[in-house]
Amino acid sequence: HRKTVKKGFTFTLIVAGESGLGKSTLINSLFLTDLYKDRKVPNAEERISRTVAIIKHTIGIEEKGVKLRLTIIDTPGFGDAVNNTESWRHIEDYIDQQFEQYFRDESGLNRRNIQDNRVHCCLYFISPFGHGLRPLDVDCMRALHEKVNIIPVLAKADSLTPAEVCRKKMKIREEIKQFGINIYQFPECDSDEDEDFKTQEQILKWRTRLTPTSCC
Repeated sequence: HRKTVKKGFTFTLIVAGESGLGKSTLINSLFLTDLYKDRKVPNAEERISRTVAIIKHTIGIEEKGVKLRLTIIDTPGFGDAVNNTESWRHIEDYIDQQFEQYFRDESGLNRRNIQDNRVHCCLYFISPFGHGLRPLDVDCMRALHEKVNIIPVLAKADSLTPAEVCRKKMKIREEIKQFGINIYQFPECDSDEDEDFKTQEQILKWRTRLTPTSCC
């Protein structure tokens, strides 16, 4: 444990969803940084022919003496083209490549300085507009759900009333179950934790069944 804490941890998060859903704002707020200060916003003409890109942002975070090497994988262009058929392939291929690279490194003779670039979690942003999941959402999550922990995020929830948020979440949950998509389930806490922690854990577990941004 001491060696691991001294060495630090690595965590790779991939962010997917169409443009304009507040992905950059949420990530910057979560990690109190500005990962997207040099981003160029494409115009309408550029979006029509735009392909999905994979862009990595890596930063070092330290809290209470524990170091974290955080990598954010952004996917600009996802869902922005006129024809988005299999546009998720770029994301799936990237995740597979990281698994393959880690396996090759682990199988080598020198395993001392291996970097774990496997994708640990996917924040998948779902539009608050429309009647539920789009075909692209379903296809993408079904392609990734056995490769990475998927956390669906109801984007721009502050633009909806609490009743609308509840209805939207129920509809999306039903569709996720209907299409056999496995999403991340908040784990049970240890039995020896104090009651306040257990209560907080239950609240988090309930809320993360489908996480809305800016919503109670």
